[in-house]
Amino acid sequence: MIPQETVDRILDLAQIEDVVGDFVTLKRAGATYKACCPFHNEKTPSFVVSPSKGIYKCFGCGKSGTAVGFVMEHESMTYVEALKYLARKYHVEVIEAEETAEEIAKRQRSESLLLVSEFAGKFFQDSLMKTQEGQTIGYQYFRSRGLEDETIRKYGLGWAPVDRNTFTSVARAAGYKEEYLLDTGLCKQFDDGRVVDTFYDRVMFPVHSVSGRIIAFGGRTLKTDKTIPKYVNSKETEIYVKSKSLYGIYFAKNEISRQDKCILVEGYLDVLSMHQLGITNVVASSGTSLTVEQIRLIRKFSNNVTIIYDGDGAGIKAALRGIDLVLKEGLNVKVVLLPDGQDPDDFARRHTLEEVQDHIRNHEQDFINFKTDLLLGEAGNDPLKRANLINDIADTIALMPDAVVRAVYIRTSADRFEIDESILADRISKTRAAMIEAEQKQRQREWQKAQNQAQAQYPGTMHMGDVPPPLPMDDYIPEEYEPMPPIPVIEPVMQTGPVVINEPYLEPCEKELLGFVLEEGCTPLEFDRDSRYYVEGSVSNVADFIDGTLADDGIDFLNTSYAKTYEAFFELYGEGLSQLQIQQRLLNSMDEEIAAVAKEILIEKYQITVKNYEQSMTSVSSRLVMFVPKSLMAYQCKRVELDLKHLMKELETADMESQMEILAKITELNKIRTMLKNELGRV
Repeated sequence: MIPQETVDRILDLAQIEDVVGDFVTLKRAGATYKACCPFHNEKTPSFVVSPSKGIYKCFGCGKSGTAVGFVMEHESMTYVEALKYLARKYHVEVIEAEETAEEIAKRQRSESLLLVSEFAGKFFQDSLMKTQEGQTIGYQYFRSRGLEDETIRKYGLGWAPVDRNTFTSVARAAGYKEEYLLDTGLCKQFDDGRVVDTFYDRVMFPVHSVSGRIIAFGGRTLKTDKTIPKYVNSKETEIYVKSKSLYGIYFAKNEISRQDKCILVEGYLDVLSMHQLGITNVVASSGTSLTVEQIRLIRKFSNNVTIIYDGDGAGIKAALRGIDLVLKEGLNVKVVLLPDGQDPDDFARRHTLEEVQDHIRNHEQDFINFKTDLLLGEAGNDPLKRANLINDIADTIALMPDAVVRAVYIRTSADRFEIDESILADRISKTRAAMIEAEQKQRQREWQKAQNQAQAQYPGTMHMGDVPPPLPMDDYIPEEYEPMPPIPVIEPVMQTGPVVINEPYLEPCEKELLGFVLEEGCTPLEFDRDSRYYVEGSVSNVADFIDGTLADDGIDFLNTSYAKTYEAFFELYGEGLSQLQIQQRLLNSMDEEIAAVAKEILIEKYQITVKNYEQSMTSVSSRLVMFVPKSLMAYQCKRVELDLKHLMKELETADMESQMEILAKITELNKIRTMLKNELGRV
């Protein structure tokens, strides 16, 4: 966990225009900056950055936030990752608190493996571009495949020398420990103790993480000898798990987010050729069957996937295998098959950008139509084969987690096959029931295994039960099930005081009052001498006035999110921070609930074209003096009306004696409500 003082220092140093300017070309427009939004396609700039407020806002797609939020959104980072990114940018040392010795050792080991991998990436690249061997063999191969120098440089392509001791010798001389050379899989050790290069006499493709660090390599031989493996890949390590990695994801992620679409291919050269052509939302599963983890990585950037495979039989079967996995994870899938005998690399090199884009656009097939066309061709007029086809399609639809989407496909497929919808729906319902049952049994086995391990490790802890919580009946299947150790038995603590719940009836008033506090809390309320709120020799600001009034009436916000944000404001207010500093702290709060409320209130949802005119007519001070007391009275009136509503319900079931007491309360509250309405000028 990053200490709060370090977080505060990072937030104080981060300038919104400086951070956004690293990714977007900003043009000054008065006190703000404008640009075309990086999150959606547009020709007229509607993306505004306000240095004074420390926020950005797109009035086209609605995205908004702070410097930290921009890095999180644009680079698909977590809050902590974004803070660390800004810390590196502004040279702030981040020392995370409460790390155990094991956590420190693990972090240092992972960083060491990354440093070794990055050193190797530079070595292979230099070997390609700066040695005679690399130029003659490796560089000429890349050029023969149509790759330009800029592509070779950008993607870090390289050459592993023929001599099997070259990298090992250079790495040792540079001070890298043999332990890490072996653990990354860059070197191998024989039984006699000799350490040699794993990659030699091969062209090299570095694999990058989502954040852009080199985590692994793929090496391709240029020999035609069938006894030599065509590709040698890095072994799995703490920093590289093949099933969770996608080749090209670092270079493609922004375009995937911007287009809200990911194009999936198979190999390194498929990605490189497509990117070089100008289609940069492309990633590859690196020659392996598509995994659930890879699909979930894509889903971080888009829910739409277009799978491009070779047009031969193997390509079609691969497409079908990939579709089932992608569907189960809830993504929208389309398939593009290329002319027989061509892969995406060939197709990209033989056609222009416009031709490839047109082919994808014109040949994208919805997966149901794709699979139906394919299987219908095989089934012909055979009734039994057609029945099997319908069942196959139904089982594919059953994989989709969204019930509404399933219903749409049931109707479409029923029309195409000319059968009753209920028949398809029944098959799908049974398939999903069996699938959920199998999932529940698997969860139960994992749950029991976790309990047994925990009981052995922590004897005497509370038993968690024989079965895990059931799967929801809306067919939701969780991404991962991570069993937790049993919780030690703790004596129950009785809750005292009222139960606080969210009350929709009061939310608009509470939001308005919270808005005054967050936006103008430190602004003085300068009441006239004839005002009932005027106190000789004393001036309250907005925050103190609202808080004092609510405290006098014993009122707390019922909306828990607003109450939490209100308390967070006054904690920072008590530290003597300025209004802008408090706003920035709340917008960048580690508590996502607080940050979301602050963002909702402080960042305008709409561009108010008459704002300047409005402000010229009434000063901020005059508007606050007028509206803050009225908002408080309106809130008090709503609270009274809510109490009356509850009392009327009680009256329906109360006995005679209690009814008299309730009627007395109702009479008193009605007097208060009338008084408040008169003050507000309402009938």
